[in-house]
Amino acid sequence: MAFEGCRKIWMNGEFVDFEKATVHVLSHVLHYGSGVFEGMRCYDNAKLGPVAFRLSDHTRRLFNSAKVLRMEIPYTEAEIDAAILETLRVNELASAYIRPLVYRGMASLGVDPTPCPVDVMIAAWSWGAYLGPEALAEGVDVRISSWTRMAPNTFPAMVKSVANYLNSQLIRMEANADGYTEGIGLDVNGFVCEGSGENLFIVYKGVLITPVLGNSVLEGITRDCIITLAREMGLEVREQPVPREMLYMADEVFFTGSAAEVTPIRSIDRIPVGKGRAGDVALELQKRFFDIVEGRAEDRFGWLTPVRG
Repeated sequence: MAFEGCRKIWMNGEFVDFEKATVHVLSHVLHYGSGVFEGMRCYDNAKLGPVAFRLSDHTRRLFNSAKVLRMEIPYTEAEIDAAILETLRVNELASAYIRPLVYRGMASLGVDPTPCPVDVMIAAWSWGAYLGPEALAEGVDVRISSWTRMAPNTFPAMVKSVANYLNSQLIRMEANADGYTEGIGLDVNGFVCEGSGENLFIVYKGVLITPVLGNSVLEGITRDCIITLAREMGLEVREQPVPREMLYMADEVFFTGSAAEVTPIRSIDRIPVGKGRAGDVALELQKRFFDIVEGRAEDRFGWLTPVRG
């Protein structure tokens, strides 16, 4: 099964068998993309057992996304946090990817979504390295996409909206069709944004640089972790517009995200990045990240919530 370990799904306050977790074909979300979601991980921590990674931060972003789309979630943040932990316990998952989804259900099919109920589901399943088993150690080959990321005041880039990810699908499918692992989107002014589902960092002249949120970038939670860890290492970190050509000149480029974690990039448009392999800064940040979530280092930032209490 593609969703290994996902036996029960939390739907509107109740656990439903995997096979019975369905929605009506006339649900508003299926026709108009009226939904928001989160992606987060649970790690098997050597000291604490299963831990949800930055649980409350992901839930807060879910509620902020829903707020922008004028969707009132019929639960509190604390209730959603508790439901995520219970979903992990019920499915007996020690390591997992977690997907909360808030969506408009069935009532009417006009463009106006407000007559439709706001439904919530939470699923979790075992999922390894997002961009492939060798990606974390060896890096991936990517291309600059011909598809531009959403322009300001069209789609809200800071919202993790179902509808936004049509753009992400186009970026990813184009890259895969051309023999690349992933694509990188540019904004309407030609500045670097992010991958189809990952934030982006570069190491350039000894400085760690990541695009600013104003360049149609999601405010990534793993992105925030990497900025924190890099500054702790003594690296200078800048959030600034990144021109496309800087990607080719950089010593290192890497992705971050709940799914991708910290994935080095070894080439862009067939041009080697640095030495054409995973870079030292990316690998050190990756190590520090995994040392915390897997229990080899202290959780000094309060990122982990034990699943078993």
